[in-house]
Amino acid sequence: MLQVKYILENKEHVIEGLRKRNLDAKTLVQQIIDLDIERRSSIAKVEELRAEGNKMSKAIGSLFKEGKIEEANTAKVKVQETKTEQKNLEEGLSEIEEKFQNLLYHIPNVPHTTVPAGSSENDNEEVFKEGSIPNLHEGAKPHWEIVKEKDIVDFETGVKITGSGFPVYKGKGARLQRALINFFLDEADKAGYAEVIPPLLINEASGIGTGQLPDKEGQMYHVTGDDLYLIPTAEVPVTNIYRDVILNEEELPKKNCGYTPCFRREAGSYGKDVRGLNRLHQFDKVEIVQVVHPNESYNVLNDMVEHVKELVRKLKLPFRILRLCGGDLGLTSALTFDFEVYSTAQQRWLEVSSVSNFETYQSNRLKLRFRKGQEKPQLAHTLNGSALALPRIMAALIENNQNENGDIIIPEVLQKYTGFDTI
Repeated sequence: MLQVKYILENKEHVIEGLRKRNLDAKTLVQQIIDLDIERRSSIAKVEELRAEGNKMSKAIGSLFKEGKIEEANTAKVKVQETKTEQKNLEEGLSEIEEKFQNLLYHIPNVPHTTVPAGSSENDNEEVFKEGSIPNLHEGAKPHWEIVKEKDIVDFETGVKITGSGFPVYKGKGARLQRALINFFLDEADKAGYAEVIPPLLINEASGIGTGQLPDKEGQMYHVTGDDLYLIPTAEVPVTNIYRDVILNEEELPKKNCGYTPCFRREAGSYGKDVRGLNRLHQFDKVEIVQVVHPNESYNVLNDMVEHVKELVRKLKLPFRILRLCGGDLGLTSALTFDFEVYSTAQQRWLEVSSVSNFETYQSNRLKLRFRKGQEKPQLAHTLNGSALALPRIMAALIENNQNENGDIIIPEVLQKYTGFDTI
């Protein structure tokens, strides 16, 4: 959430920045400014009436003591009228505050200056590319055919148990999945990330804190009886560890990683892009999260990008990095880099990671601050990245490493985790 002070002091910059998102924010920004003026005016009037009521209440006792009964009774009526007026103003102020907060929740983060303008993923900017695309044998198959033949991922049974998008991993498929999780966690540990195992359900405050609510409410699974949500990513519970926290500057950076299943409704998804492991409602992911000093956040973003690079390199998958354009940028992000690996059997790039800097957008919602000595607390910057999401990594590994005999060759870096070198 953008800070009100920032909007007031940088009105034209905010409007111009949001144009990169193809959003004409002039009316929205002006509404926020007008509501802020109305809000402040109402607060001042409420405070004025409260002070006036308190003053008259104190005077009533003195009037009774002095025997001025009529004046005291008149003052009592005036106090009651003042309280009624104050109550009406407070109810109006509550409505203004709710409308004001709702507007702030829906205005996106201002993109970083390096974010390219654009309307869709077709306008994203390729900034890095590495690895050779394998030249597969004739008759190479997509992963959904291979896993069915090998009986290592069972989509049909998942449909029976739950529904489409909830696969069952079996035998060596389950062990490969677990190997990837352990590999990613061990690499995060080496990089100084402290592991946490967070809850898989969050409350509304946590969803609001990291920006999933109210923006993505329809994309999240909602447990209505308890008013809880299944997490779409470990970013949400891990970052919320620091909600309503004031850190000492010396404690920064805070580095955490976590493995969790993730749950996304993916409403409206259809077509070839959702086949097999390409798009699931439940999938596994290792997430890295940092809370940092504002002066360091873009250096940290580069470090996190390098961390993900090394993971993909060690898996020996061809990959590229895209800087997302304004039209493809998430609501909360100031700058995002997407990682894509190449699936030779599908002849397409598959997104496997997003690494983002949110600057103060999340921390303002979270009231996540840090303090240097006795100075006034200030908002920290938050960042997160997938390191990595498993389904499409697994799909690319299966497809790119198939040989003419129909075997899948396991990357060397995973063999100590799997206990086997082929499927």
